[in-house]
Amino acid sequence: MKAVVMAGGEGTRLRPMTASMPKPLLPVANRPIMEHVLRLLKRHGLNETVVTVQFLASLVRNYFGDGEELDMELTYANEEKPLGTAGSVKNAEEALRDDSFLVISGDALTDFDLTDLIRFHKEQGAMVTVCLTRVPNPLEFGITILDDEGKVERFLEKPTWGQVFSDTVNTGIYVMEPEVFDYVESDVSVDWSGDVFPRMLKEGKPIYGYVAEGYWEDVGTHESYVKAQADVLEGKVDVEIDGFEISPGVWVAEGAEVHPDAVLRGPLYVGDYAKIEGDVEIREHSVIGSNVVVRSGAFLHRAVVHDNVYVGQQSNLRGCVIGKNTDVMRASRIEDGAVVGDECFIGEESIVLGNVRIYPFKTIEAGAFVNDSVIWESRGQARLFGARGISGILNVEITPELCVRLAGAYATTLKKGSTVTTARDHSRGARALKRAVISALQASAIDVRDLENVPLPVARQQTARGSAGGIMIRTSPGRPDSVDIMFFDARGADLSQAGQRKLDRVYARQEYRRAFPGEIGDLHFPSSVYDSYTGSVLRAVDTTSVAESGLKVVVDASNGSAGLVLPSLLGRLGVDSLTINPGLDESRPTETVDARRAGLVRLGEIVASARADFGVRFDPVGERLSLVDERGRIIEDQRALLVMLDLIASERRSGRVALPVTTTRIAEQVAAYHGTQVEWTTTSPDDLTRVCRDEATAFAGDGRGGFIVPEFSSVFDGVASFVRLIGLVARTQLTLSEIDARIPRAHVQRRDLATPWAVKGLVMRTVVEAAGDRYVDTTDGVRVVESDGRWALVLPDPSEAVTHLWAEGPDDASSQSLLDEWAAAVDNAGK
Repeated sequence: MKAVVMAGGEGTRLRPMTASMPKPLLPVANRPIMEHVLRLLKRHGLNETVVTVQFLASLVRNYFGDGEELDMELTYANEEKPLGTAGSVKNAEEALRDDSFLVISGDALTDFDLTDLIRFHKEQGAMVTVCLTRVPNPLEFGITILDDEGKVERFLEKPTWGQVFSDTVNTGIYVMEPEVFDYVESDVSVDWSGDVFPRMLKEGKPIYGYVAEGYWEDVGTHESYVKAQADVLEGKVDVEIDGFEISPGVWVAEGAEVHPDAVLRGPLYVGDYAKIEGDVEIREHSVIGSNVVVRSGAFLHRAVVHDNVYVGQQSNLRGCVIGKNTDVMRASRIEDGAVVGDECFIGEESIVLGNVRIYPFKTIEAGAFVNDSVIWESRGQARLFGARGISGILNVEITPELCVRLAGAYATTLKKGSTVTTARDHSRGARALKRAVISALQASAIDVRDLENVPLPVARQQTARGSAGGIMIRTSPGRPDSVDIMFFDARGADLSQAGQRKLDRVYARQEYRRAFPGEIGDLHFPSSVYDSYTGSVLRAVDTTSVAESGLKVVVDASNGSAGLVLPSLLGRLGVDSLTINPGLDESRPTETVDARRAGLVRLGEIVASARADFGVRFDPVGERLSLVDERGRIIEDQRALLVMLDLIASERRSGRVALPVTTTRIAEQVAAYHGTQVEWTTTSPDDLTRVCRDEATAFAGDGRGGFIVPEFSSVFDGVASFVRLIGLVARTQLTLSEIDARIPRAHVQRRDLATPWAVKGLVMRTVVEAAGDRYVDTTDGVRVVESDGRWALVLPDPSEAVTHLWAEGPDDASSQSLLDEWAAAVDNAGK
């Protein structure tokens, strides 16, 4: 049997290490990762191997040649362009047509029993056998679901935490029959799990999963790269280490010189012909490459030093990676998580802080204090985007410098000459940061339409009028010291997951496009945006009967930007209204939970005393609203969702409504009573937005004051929702309390549990297994439905080490009991 080693990836997440070296050549214990892979193949009798190459292909060819030094036969299949995991193997089809073959990645470290994998494949009579393993954090891998016989039921590539219901992942190792090539097009980018396997499953082809025991590490990040070194030294993976074990865990290769006064505390590795002087201390999990010189007084701990590096006297290297041919001069300090590229010069007494990236061929001056990445690669977090865009503490995590880089990255994803709409809330911090954003956009050949301070719905609507995208900066809800940077697509909706990942990648590389002279973007300030917005809302939303209804409403603008659009809107609606807190207050750009509650209580008092029909209170940016009935009683957000649902469903009598899976199932009863259907979505606003683009969708809401009026837009809009509510109440001639009273009471309980990232996948697998024969819904997280209709939902948080739980039953006691049961299951799985 032949093997295919895929060695064409760029390894962008590992830059700057992979800026001048293909990922398969990165050394682990002083040997390229791909050499460990080839030696594994040889141990299992797979001596004939085809290597697929694309990025820096000549370096891979030059290093391994025809495989003679490894006593193997290597041939190469070169990709002129990236072809994906399946396309790259298809490119080598001519050499693989005659027999079964094994596919393995050239940049994953493993010691799996490939012989047993092949045996399993043949015994099952499979067309494809997928090698699987269990990992603590499956978020970055493809999840594979098997049935009881080991057949593959489903593939899920790069899941969100809401889709993680197993920790069994696809390792990218396959045994295949040549017939699979019939399902792969030539010369196009095709992936196994995303394109080929789903098609084969539909046709009923036998695809099996083999759960392997042993070690497997996808060396895709700097953290996993350093971890792989430590695991080899600890003996956790069965690979060959060149050299002699001169004391337990201390490996020294041929020709290395270690001074008797040097202190070596293993496990560690010293490469061939390295020179370690006296008074040097090298601590555990350090790897010293070939021809490295470490001068006296230096200290290294968990440092990975590639070949031909000079480490000067008194230098201090902790938890960092140093690229080949780099000089680290006297008394330099390089901190945990820093990565220095190939052929750099680090001047004496300089300090490189943790997580800094220094690209190849750079010079750091003597005495420099480097707290940010040099030219390329930043110290950025693993993922920029959270639930509210990109968020952080003003001038600590979110600085003008960061805004410039983010805006530059966003501009780079767009065509030159595109238009981007910018906006902000009424805080001084947002104003200052927006100016930095505008400057970076213009410098990247982007024209800017600046709306200045406007409600969030207005910013979205104006973005959708001919812009390629938009950026809104606002104070984080409930966090006065923090800001959110929100990116919109051409529809004015939040950037999709794919768009976020694209921006993530460009930002991580920091390879920004800049405008040539004469290409600097224009800046203009559109006029009459409020009249334009108001007119669009009133044309799209049904307001018949409002003028004749005699309704009286109290509107609380919360001293936010929503108050800017209300005068024009209320005047044209023709409704009797009382507006409170209409003025902007820069010192209060957001409100705490307690302040919001106090505002609603005050609104209720005014509604009751004024004998108004109801009251609404906007959040400071006009995106969400809260309700008070004619008696002055607060209608809680989940209850307000049911009230709006009842009103819209009773008027439409058809179609569907979109609700997140965390919503009470009373909603299904309300919708069904009026002849409408519920489409359950994930808790992501993106999903609600997607469903609302369909004409059949009449309404959507998230149960937290966010409502979507699809006839106007597919995003949350508090102002449009208010107009829709006015029209509905005017036509139904029922009070909000009467509508609320006819809806059954819901009994939903919620709890949040701390869950370390490392066990989230295990937790979700445990939940699925604990469900047994009960119905399991995996729309978002895992929702387990009992035979009597009670349900519990377990949902990992995408950005925090937390798992969220919901439970619903016929009464509070039943809901609480069910919540306790699943909380205990989550707790036990995490221990």
